Amino acid sequence: MNSSVKSYGLIFLGAALWGGIGVFFRALSAEGFTPMQVVAIRAAVAGAVMAVFLAIKKPALLRIRLRDCWMFVGTGIISLVFFNWCYFSAIELSSMSVAAVLLYTSPIFVVLLSAPLFGERLTRRKLVALALTFAGCILVSGLLSGGAGAMSLKGLLLGVGSGFGYALYSIFGRYALRRYDTMTITLYTFLFATLAVVPFSGVIGMAPALLQPSNALSALGIGVLCTMLPYILYTEGLSGVETGRAAILATVEPAVATILGICLFQEQLGPAKLLGMALIFASILLLNTRNAPAPAK
Repeated sequence: MNSSVKSYGLIFLGAALWGGIGVFFRALSAEGFTPMQVVAIRAAVAGAVMAVFLAIKKPALLRIRLRDCWMFVGTGIISLVFFNWCYFSAIELSSMSVAAVLLYTSPIFVVLLSAPLFGERLTRRKLVALALTFAGCILVSGLLSGGAGAMSLKGLLLGVGSGFGYALYSIFGRYALRRYDTMTITLYTFLFATLAVVPFSGVIGMAPALLQPSNALSALGIGVLCTMLPYILYTEGLSGVETGRAAILATVEPAVATILGICLFQEQLGPAKLLGMALIFASILLLNTRNAPAPAK
């Protein structure tokens, strides 16, 4: 029971840190960085810091087998690069809250994919939690008050695409956990993402701007505080929680993003958003009840 509580706590904390991504993205975007360049910065900074740390503290965790590279292509390129580009582009075309609710269509994809891939039961409890979560995200985003009315079809598709890409991290991460340590998985997720996106993003040409103190701090914020740490926490949490539950539990992120939006960008918090937050936390409590199914191994 203590191990399960710890896993839930790790996932919750990781998701809360993810909630700050939009703040650093907005700061970098205001300085002229494109969504793909921010993806490159995020992956490269996180990968570099973590590689140095492991080389000094745990060099044995740097080793992987060549035949397992497909797992990190999955977590790093198919998931991390794809969903980040979709997510940041959706923020540009809408807002942090609308992009967040579209990102959090991911539990729907994860739960549906986990049933055939991992044999996880699609129970009534999970379906109720999914319904509460999605309803809560819609309310938090402000969609019911007309917030999505100005969204283009492109923005909508990018938002849903971010949710699908985000879901794939949980899927590929579950396979990788069978053979590798959490920190190994996280490092190679960043490294594969960096190799895939940096050469084509144009971020190298932005190096002088990136070296400015404010931009460098934003890069560290998005790369370490909102990427390296939460990915370690979330991936470690996956080892003790069903993949579907982990993805639903992580939907605390849009609530955190909304709070940051209110505090930093003067976004309005009305009754609908408060109700949405309550529904998200209700789904978390539902998943933590004693008679919930045991995590799959």
